[in-house]
Amino acid sequence: MQNRRQWMKLATAAISALWLGATALPAPAAAAEKLTVFAAASLKNALDAANAAWTEESGKEAVASYAASGALAKQIENAAPADVFISADLDWMDYVAKKSLIKADTRSNLLGNKIVLVGEKDKAKPVEIKQGFDLAGLLGDGKLAMGEPKSVPAGKYGMAALEKLGIWKSVETKVAGAESVRAALALVSRGEAPYGIVYQTDAAADKGVAVVGTFPADSHPPIIYPIAILAESKNPDASAYLDFLKSDKAAAFFTAQGFTILK
Repeated sequence: MQNRRQWMKLATAAISALWLGATALPAPAAAAEKLTVFAAASLKNALDAANAAWTEESGKEAVASYAASGALAKQIENAAPADVFISADLDWMDYVAKKSLIKADTRSNLLGNKIVLVGEKDKAKPVEIKQGFDLAGLLGDGKLAMGEPKSVPAGKYGMAALEKLGIWKSVETKVAGAESVRAALALVSRGEAPYGIVYQTDAAADKGVAVVGTFPADSHPPIIYPIAILAESKNPDASAYLDFLKSDKAAAFFTAQGFTILK
């Protein structure tokens, strides 16, 4: 009996020591919170490079989710967790702003772009894009790949340009509206459409296509990529991340892909 009592005392003392030791240890450092960026699909190559540089410089991680700007705006409206939104046009940023889903004082215009006509690399020939040019004849029985004209920014710019040039009605029934500009680019790159309208930056990112012509800047509204921190973001690194994307270091990644920097 005495031995048993001594054993119980020793066991209790050991457990107490372990508990006291555990409580005395410092709590493990909380894992750094990732910064989540909702970004227009056309930004992928440039923003991936910029995010890698941000991580190297700050030790923080920025994770981008790419899709059409409209799809991202709808996700934001439905409370999808994110910290930063970069749209490919002003309309979708205005959409979330009117719903008070961004921190208005963080909004600015980050980048500019151009829209171009692309064709399969091995078949593409230069085209003079001007008033009334025969795009329908170029397409023949094929489709014109572009972002969905009513919702995808690149498609909206493309439709505006074709209307201004007086040829929308001649090609409207030939349009293959894609869910994003990258999806439209893929249709041409895979040979599923002879021509497509995409951003200049997307054309540069796909070796399977070639630019056959550039749409005049005055044929469509200015292509502007606005950026803002989302209203629900609690990430303390969001402001520093925006500053980085506006820096000369980040600018090099964007201009390498064909974007213009807006100040």
